[in-house]
Amino acid sequence: MKSILILGATGSIGASACDVVRTHPRDFCVAGIAVRSSRERAEALGREFNAPVFVGEDAALRAVKETEADLVLVSTVGLSGLAPTLAAIEKGENVALATKEVMVAAGELVCKRAEAKGVKILPVDSEHSAIFQCIEGAGATEWRGRRDVAKLVLTASGGPFLDGPDDLSAVTPAQALNHPRWKMGPKVTVDSSTMMNKGFEILEARWLFDIPVDRIDVVVHPESIVHSLVEFVDGATLAQLSPPDMRVPIQYAFSWPQRLPAERRALDLPALASLTFRAPSEERFPCLRLVKEAARAGGTQTAALSAADEIAVERFLSGEILYTDIPRLVSDTMHAAPYLPCDSLENILSADSFARDFASRWSV
Repeated sequence: MKSILILGATGSIGASACDVVRTHPRDFCVAGIAVRSSRERAEALGREFNAPVFVGEDAALRAVKETEADLVLVSTVGLSGLAPTLAAIEKGENVALATKEVMVAAGELVCKRAEAKGVKILPVDSEHSAIFQCIEGAGATEWRGRRDVAKLVLTASGGPFLDGPDDLSAVTPAQALNHPRWKMGPKVTVDSSTMMNKGFEILEARWLFDIPVDRIDVVVHPESIVHSLVEFVDGATLAQLSPPDMRVPIQYAFSWPQRLPAERRALDLPALASLTFRAPSEERFPCLRLVKEAARAGGTQTAALSAADEIAVERFLSGEILYTDIPRLVSDTMHAAPYLPCDSLENILSADSFARDFASRWSV
């Protein structure tokens, strides 16, 4: 039986993870529950799974330090997942990673430490799990830095502004929060509309699979059935398809390297009739360009990008800046941020702090 420490247990990923454990009580048990708030819900889960509960600002880090687990699921909010991830790696515990900002801000540091400790970072995002499964399906014993991988292709829903309006400066918070397919939190919903969220996934893929950003593409796929694709050097392309359900990638991260059965909706290809794909416009979605620029700059520039975007989205939702100011604010913050090597938690937190302060004071 594999023991799972669940960080962020009352969020959407944490709830799905608990459902996976319930479905497979002979295969998984919960080593611990960590939440920042929602004490009553967390304690109910602790009673259900007979697991210790950690609550508070430092709950995730305390849980990692005080709990022994075979796998640590990191599904906390933002950069708060970085210190627990590094702590789990230091203990030699494998990590199932659902918190984008960990790889966005500190992918280089995380991967170097994981490699030194022999720790596996298993992807939980559906897109990265799809890539992971495709590479493994090609007969891999290692999925990072594969010489036979030519290109990674991430799929995107396209968000609410794929085809209009022409003037995005007039977009309101209510419009940006009206995603045509998913119901998510405000930050990730706005990031989906600007495609910054997909840009973050480029950075995740860059480090998870050790592939340069110029070999990672994005295609818009509104049906969200093809979760991502891998093109190999011989011209073959493998894709992973399934109805949208986060329990699928979560369960695979938990059960890897095995697969376990689950009673879930199967893919009905005739009912789909067709699947569509199109290239996103970097002119319409400049955040995609900014992400690649930050990745090429290296160091802590991606940490500054992530922090600046968080502040930009907050300021847009509060009515302080226009929707089209989001990429402008992020770009100006990136260019103002001093370069620091991505080799310590201190440097990453310093870049994050600088970017938040600059972005908070930014004006047109």
